[in-house]
Amino acid sequence: MSEHSLHGGDLSVLRRLNSAATLRELRDGGESTLSGLARRVGLSRPTTEGVLGDLIGRGLVAEVAPRPGSGLGRPARRYRFRAEAGHALGVEIDAHHVRLLLTDLCGANVGGRRAELDTYARPDVRIAAVRAAVKECLAEAGIDRRSLRAVAIGTPGVVGPDGTVTRCAAVPGWEGVELGREIGRSFACPVLVENDANLAAMAERWCGTARAADDVVCVLAGLHTGAGALIGGRLHRGRWGAAGEIGMLPELGLRNTTAVLITGAEPGPAAAGAALAGLASAGPALEDAARVLAAAGRRDAAALEAVERLAARMSRGIAAMALALDPEMIVVGGPLVGAGAPLVDALRRHVPPLCLSPVRIEASRLGDEAIGLGAVRLALDRIDEDLFRVDRAPAAAEPSGPAEPSGATEPGAR
Repeated sequence: MSEHSLHGGDLSVLRRLNSAATLRELRDGGESTLSGLARRVGLSRPTTEGVLGDLIGRGLVAEVAPRPGSGLGRPARRYRFRAEAGHALGVEIDAHHVRLLLTDLCGANVGGRRAELDTYARPDVRIAAVRAAVKECLAEAGIDRRSLRAVAIGTPGVVGPDGTVTRCAAVPGWEGVELGREIGRSFACPVLVENDANLAAMAERWCGTARAADDVVCVLAGLHTGAGALIGGRLHRGRWGAAGEIGMLPELGLRNTTAVLITGAEPGPAAAGAALAGLASAGPALEDAARVLAAAGRRDAAALEAVERLAARMSRGIAAMALALDPEMIVVGGPLVGAGAPLVDALRRHVPPLCLSPVRIEASRLGDEAIGLGAVRLALDRIDEDLFRVDRAPAAAEPSGPAEPSGATEPGAR
């Protein structure tokens, strides 16, 4: 970008453009000398020096100490992006646990925690347990809460634009909880809330199987099966956050998937309820499903038949998503993938005959961290909006150490 690109324009906007370009180049391209950075960004050396001075004052850039044995004379000054200038927190909440992932501004892991939750706890008790887990996670990592620049939360169910869980079958009492507002009370930074399958899709494109794909469907196979979709590399939520919830239609075979795997039959309401209770508390249903998948991985005939039957049932719903969106790739994750991914192998046989165009079906390699990683990615994207925005001046104080983050709390923001 040229420093002369806004002839006669608003100089304050030009300065912010130069600052954003310089900061992004340091973050994405690594440390650099002043002259090298000026060439990479397309600015003059004096302009780059002024921009760096401002970024150092905001705590986002630091001068690197000279390297030992770098030769005669004064070494060229080098600069780096301060990834430690702030942090992102990803939170996964489901019926039986909360998982936290804490990263710096480059997405490098600096802490985490997992805590078990009472399956049938009231929403206020569950939220209090989440707050306690966050406090412990930050203390263990030695991170001041004020260093958090964004928090993102993943949860089962449909999440409205305001961060309210509008529908949820997997967490007792969770429907109607204003999760963004409730959790947002604990933080001075933006707090975002998103559906778990949507976050899994974001994680797969960020650091998982779908890194090279722009059009992706992520299928999260568990008690029920949900799906998240990326179109053109961007998450597609729909108007009310319900995109991908085609499992609501029982004809498409995405409901009660764990119960079907275990019993081999369509469960009635009582059996489905028992499966929900078992899975949510990591009890008999989850253990039985794991045993079936493990046996299928050992080529046990009865287990393979159960997996094949489930794949045939699920293929209707997954093919419906493929026909609607025409994705490049379908990634299958969640508790029912299992070691060796026998379910994914079966889906590769059953889904393509129902589609009009070729589609890759791959197993997730992120395991049970997919939702938490997607939450981190969502938080980092929100932080990037603040770091690189040019429509207004940056916050007056952006300290170099743990300090009050910029931006107001935004429950459920997107």
